[in-house]
Amino acid sequence: MSDYTIIVDPLSTGQEYPAAFREAGRLPVAVLSGAEPPPAYTASWHPDDFEHVHYFTGDVQALAEELRQYEPEYLVPGAESGVELCDQLIELLAPGTGNVPELAAARRDKWEMAQALAAAGVPRLRQFRTADPAEAQMWLKENDLLGRRLVIKPPKSAAGDEVYVVFSGGDWRERFDRVLGRTNKMGLTNDAVLIQEYAEGTEYLVDTYSVDGKHALVDVCRYTKVGRGDKIGIYRRIDFLAEDDPEVQALWPYTRQVLDAVGIRIGCGHVEVMMTADGPRLIEVAARPAGGGHQMVSELATGDNHIKRTVAHRVRGEVRDGFDLVQHLRGVFVIAPAEGYFRNREVFDGIDELKSFHWMKVLYDEDAVVPETVDLFTCLAWVILIHSDPATLDADYHRVLEMEAGIVIETP
Repeated sequence: MSDYTIIVDPLSTGQEYPAAFREAGRLPVAVLSGAEPPPAYTASWHPDDFEHVHYFTGDVQALAEELRQYEPEYLVPGAESGVELCDQLIELLAPGTGNVPELAAARRDKWEMAQALAAAGVPRLRQFRTADPAEAQMWLKENDLLGRRLVIKPPKSAAGDEVYVVFSGGDWRERFDRVLGRTNKMGLTNDAVLIQEYAEGTEYLVDTYSVDGKHALVDVCRYTKVGRGDKIGIYRRIDFLAEDDPEVQALWPYTRQVLDAVGIRIGCGHVEVMMTADGPRLIEVAARPAGGGHQMVSELATGDNHIKRTVAHRVRGEVRDGFDLVQHLRGVFVIAPAEGYFRNREVFDGIDELKSFHWMKVLYDEDAVVPETVDLFTCLAWVILIHSDPATLDADYHRVLEMEAGIVIETP
């Protein structure tokens, strides 16, 4: 077995891989999918954490030859931006050991995901990808969606970036033009726009780990999101569920179908599913660990997470077939109502006296200008509440929202 583990784009949550693999006796090697990390991930890039760093300059064959010296038996994607390159490298360095190569695009591009689900007969939301508003108009008319609520977003984005809702009777063309041609937070130019029917229901996050096509749950959460204007992907809270919860049992068969349809056979899966009146419907699926600080809260709630599951399998050959909910956890995303200076941090004085309080992190320095919260990347702070009594969790959650309502943002 090789002494090295190669991690492609060890960014966002993937920044936790090098320490975890070192602890397990492996030397981490980083591959960056560009000369610099995407803008959203700059702060999580720590090249000093690795024995060696390699950069992709456009020639995947040449990069693979550089990496052969490590005699890799597997490669691990650390973040969304590295998923496609990781798939390509696996097929050159350890062919047949990764996910289904022919379905690589379906694990990254939201349009291709829907096409893969259609080919596999898995229920899905109606959607259309185009750079031509005339084509979009025709598709909307043919599907009786003109004037109805829609979602407009880039085919390749993450964490709610540039996800807009078009309200009934609203101007979908304005949102279409807003997305098309813009560079998103993954550093990619939106060369097309994805138009999707609006899904009404409760949204869930389903984290999985697969070995040889057999899928296992790592954790399941219920999302609560809020909208502001035409932005719908603003996270408000996240609640961890037990594996035997009826909500989880309703989601799991469908989620396995999704994983099979997009060709995930090994490693992490991160699936967002909306439970609608017609049953579960995929929002998106990713073949990498959950980001946004999720590994920490997953370990608090279940004693395990994607990072630990990956290392246990890759280094020690350990495979689990489920998870345990060890304590009730609610994550709260604190929302900044506007861009400017957050001057009254004392509004959260006493938060650590709440019965369920576990941890809080303000994501911006004292004198920094904070952005208006419009997606996961721009939340002001995180609060973690843990308690055995759901009523106590609810009471403390509402107290946090009362504190948030007192935030004063000073316009620069």
